[in-house]
Amino acid sequence: MVTGSNKAGWTTAAVLTARLIFALVFIMAASFKFIDIAATADYIAAAGFPLPKLLAWLAALLELGLVACFFTGAYFSEAALMAAAYVVFLAFAFHGPSHWKGNQSEFGFFVDHFTFTAGLLFAAVHGPGRVLAINSKRFLPR
Repeated sequence: MVTGSNKAGWTTAAVLTARLIFALVFIMAASFKFIDIAATADYIAAAGFPLPKLLAWLAALLELGLVACFFTGAYFSEAALMAAAYVVFLAFAFHGPSHWKGNQSEFGFFVDHFTFTAGLLFAAVHGPGRVLAINSKRFLPR
């Protein structure tokens, strides 16, 4: 049985760990894009999207913004919802059903995006926690 004082410690640690994991995943994604933006643009073009270089840069910048939100807790719920929508888009655009016939491991990549999305949605509902979180509500216009 979890007591009130015990619960506070492990829940704070779990929330901070989850925020760190979210941030690290998007740091890695952005890093790969910045390291070889041309390769990312080629990947985007191969999926049939127009303006692949622009989209690669926009994706990298979006991911950096998400990292900032996950690290600081500012606009955390909004960022988690945006990240969830982005991850679902990526699942269908780059690992969706049209990819499964040629490579069955693509189905696994597709499903993984939804498990990550579930975590992001859960985080969006519950927020960044009370520790190491900027209160973004004070920045919103009234």
